[in-house]
Amino acid sequence: VVQKRCPVLATDTAESLKARVQALEAVALSEAIATVAQEISHASGSGGDVPISYAAAGVSIDAGNELVERIKPLAKSTLRSGVMGSIGGFGGLFDLKAAGYDDPVLVSGTDGVGTKLIIAQQTRQHDRIGIDLVAMVVNDLVVQGAEPLFFLDYFASGKLEVAEAASVVGGIAAGCKACNCALIGGETAEMPGMYAPGHYDLAGFAVGAVNRTDLLPRLDSIAPGDVLIGVPSSGVHSNGFSLVRKVVERSGLSWDSPAPFAPGQSVGTALLTPTKLYVKSCLRAAKTGKVKALAHITGGGLLENLPRVLPEGMGATLDAKSWKPLPVFDWLAAGSRSGAT
Repeated sequence: VVQKRCPVLATDTAESLKARVQALEAVALSEAIATVAQEISHASGSGGDVPISYAAAGVSIDAGNELVERIKPLAKSTLRSGVMGSIGGFGGLFDLKAAGYDDPVLVSGTDGVGTKLIIAQQTRQHDRIGIDLVAMVVNDLVVQGAEPLFFLDYFASGKLEVAEAASVVGGIAAGCKACNCALIGGETAEMPGMYAPGHYDLAGFAVGAVNRTDLLPRLDSIAPGDVLIGVPSSGVHSNGFSLVRKVVERSGLSWDSPAPFAPGQSVGTALLTPTKLYVKSCLRAAKTGKVKALAHITGGGLLENLPRVLPEGMGATLDAKSWKPLPVFDWLAAGSRSGAT
């Protein structure tokens, strides 16, 4: 409260007194605004000599360091021939000769998990989503005949929750270990204001190698009469989850509801079934020398992905009655009213 004194003179009229009071009101208002602004500035620590720490800005160096220490044994568990050094350097090192390659072609890939992440975050099931990340990348490498050699991840959040992030990286390590691919590095980014509380994003990058003579597809050898072999999926994998989440919303089910398509599991748990890793089975098949091409069926489905490994002008004949879709696909088709799978 700012008060000003205005004496009443014997000669004052109503008009003269009003004029002098109004002048003082303007001065009092200006002083009050300045006082309030100064108090707000001091309270927020944004003015004067008040220091602002990195932690006050929302970034915890200690949490980042703790996560690195938790990640080290996870990464170590994925070591394979060719890995040089350990996590902590400026870059991951890999020796191709030590891995047994003399004339290799390097194959690289990168991907994410899409909005399947939202289900993991809302159900707080973080331990398997890292497998999806690895699978979506390395499955793209193996269809070109390449053995995945090493993997790097990117984890970004608004506030780093160490236990949560460590659980995610644990899944990444499990995926890498399952396909003999080393987790040799990554990046953790804590960006206050960029992500809503409880949300994070993932990206993965991998490099594989294949001997030059074993590179797929072998387009020149593909001919009419060749046979297509389909390898089953484990479920929805990591594509189409914007549609999946919309179907679940329309159904009125929650993530904790019993899954109509997976007895004994909740909707959330069933939909979080990790993307299948095709690396070992496909590499074994490729080594027979009888495989001419492999296709990873992702977002574009069969119609868009098969042509990517066929010679120009050649098509493929598929009989959809020759296999039975998993129950989850029938349920999604009915819920989206898109027709039979």
